[in-house]
Amino acid sequence: MKLYRKAGALSKIASNGKQGYEIAIKEEFDVILMDVQMPFMDGREATQKLRNSRYSKPIIALTAHAMLEERKRCFESGFTDFLTKPIKRERLVEVLTRYL
Repeated sequence: MKLYRKAGALSKIASNGKQGYEIAIKEEFDVILMDVQMPFMDGREATQKLRNSRYSKPIIALTAHAMLEERKRCFESGFTDFLTKPIKRERLVEVLTRYL
């Protein structure tokens, strides 16, 4: 979060996928960074729900799993792009620039 604030971004944090879904539906965001592994509702399920609710803004998957199969599952769930942890600053900026 510190990195985002330093760049001038405003952000909101959800502690789980269910809360993330509820916040995203009610508020306006330019892009969502969604962790794939979260309690109550994982990031893939939250993203599918958002897409089923006609949410069309970019949703970027954040995951520690860099395997091709995980990437495929994320895109099938409706994610717009994919970043692996630990997130490299240059890669984050590159991806966010693409969608903002």
